[in-house]
Amino acid sequence: MPIQTDVLIIGSGIAGAAAALKAAQDHQRQITIITRTHDAEEANTRYAQGGIVADGEGDSPDLLVEDVLRAGAGLSWPPAVRLLAEEGPELVKRVLIDECRVPFDQNARGEISRTREGGHSLSRILHVGDTTGHAIEQAMLARLRELPNVTLLTGMTAVDLITSSHHSHDPLAVYLPITCHGAYVLDRTENVIHRVLAPVTILATGGVGRIYRHTTNPPGARGDGLAMAYRAGARVVNAEYIQFHPTTLAVEGADNFLISEAVRGEGARLYTPDGRHFMDTYAPKWGDLAPRDVVARAIHHEMLEHGYPHVLLDLASVMDAAHIRERFPSIYATCLQAGVDITAGPIPVVPAAHYFCGGVHVDLWGRSTIEGLYAAGEVSCTGVHGANRLASTSLLEGLVWGDRAGRNIRARDDLRRVTTDAIPPWQDVSEGDAADPVLVYRDARTIQNVMWLYVGLARNTHRLARALQDLNHLWGVIDEFYRSTRLNDNLIGLRNMAQAAWIVTRAAWHNRQSRGAHYREDAADHEFAGLGDTEGPLPNSIAEF
Repeated sequence: MPIQTDVLIIGSGIAGAAAALKAAQDHQRQITIITRTHDAEEANTRYAQGGIVADGEGDSPDLLVEDVLRAGAGLSWPPAVRLLAEEGPELVKRVLIDECRVPFDQNARGEISRTREGGHSLSRILHVGDTTGHAIEQAMLARLRELPNVTLLTGMTAVDLITSSHHSHDPLAVYLPITCHGAYVLDRTENVIHRVLAPVTILATGGVGRIYRHTTNPPGARGDGLAMAYRAGARVVNAEYIQFHPTTLAVEGADNFLISEAVRGEGARLYTPDGRHFMDTYAPKWGDLAPRDVVARAIHHEMLEHGYPHVLLDLASVMDAAHIRERFPSIYATCLQAGVDITAGPIPVVPAAHYFCGGVHVDLWGRSTIEGLYAAGEVSCTGVHGANRLASTSLLEGLVWGDRAGRNIRARDDLRRVTTDAIPPWQDVSEGDAADPVLVYRDARTIQNVMWLYVGLARNTHRLARALQDLNHLWGVIDEFYRSTRLNDNLIGLRNMAQAAWIVTRAAWHNRQSRGAHYREDAADHEFAGLGDTEGPLPNSIAEF
């Protein structure tokens, strides 16, 4: 039997939770949140270390607007930035502090403390140690569990959005505007696919970091929401803008744990494995304290040029052991668990994909170009981040657009549940052979390697052409595999990874100028200059997924 609800939210991070909190204020409506993990706290939000933008002493919306626009490298959309600056700080106070009671750090006077991060004019960042996202996630989920009209379903993987044009029994529906009616969802416990039918659906599925070999993102950040929306016909913009962090832990078998830029701020220096300091060559003025994109590209170049598996970040030579443990307790503990004592020697580090600045295009209310489909958080593109995200604005954007999506839905009186007989059930999930985990793993690693080498920190025409060719070939293999194999979460994720990787690569191919996080080595210059026609024809694209 299908599941009927008034609002379906796919994703349980800050954006999905904010949307649910607001939409649930209409007590007559049933809100259903689904998440693919069995632990609802396992969302991108959980891994946000730094903090969330609020307002500081002497701050103003105008100052925040200036900082965001500067970081966005001329591509941020001013109305969206203005909205973030005017509504965001108040929502932090009303939703996170007053309603959800997030335990933000306080100073000696008992006031919420604020810190300053790169690109900000003053101290306006609220934090909970170096685990701010986790604290926010816990508090918001605890509040949601108190609401009787909110249902949280874990272990549920969205397979595809249900749209009138693609899934209706009525053949004439193809002539009508595309409308979303919910999603087909794999219940990983029962191993069945449900039709979850809803007049409105909100995508809050996070980013795409897992399409890269190195990433700070959790395993679920594989582009599920982006891929589903694209298949349904939603407009996607700015997909080429992937922000990379320069220093993450590089230990075989361990995740790419983020090593804060504050470590270099305290004097740590970068060296090659053979002991050569290299940053003065790439950035004579700034050295190791150069902007993160410059540092990331320098490390990447050294690794490619010399075949290094990583470079080394040396803090132990400039700070005593006791001070390191006091200043960086989480980094110290995590590295030690991975076998690296940062008080006794250097940290092996590599750059990693960190944040997706593009996504499903939405308006100021979170509405996509598909009727009935909203998006909020990292899966969406509001225009705030432009070509490069300002530090600690991502959580704020998720909060603001999640709240606005919920507010818009609350105000609508035209929402009618779709009849269950209008949408066909999914085919039997038990059909076909079991997916070979070795093949799934190998194809996923191939995607990650292609993206890391050809669509990573430094791009050019030849690399992007090769990436499109490889991804087109790989898609044919994965699509056949998907259609003939018994469905499971890993196979769904592999399909979405392939699609998300192609979306990012295609966007990077078309954008022939360097701007922000999209760095083209073959641009006329590396700052906003356009590039003429590339040599040779455009590689064949994947016409249908």
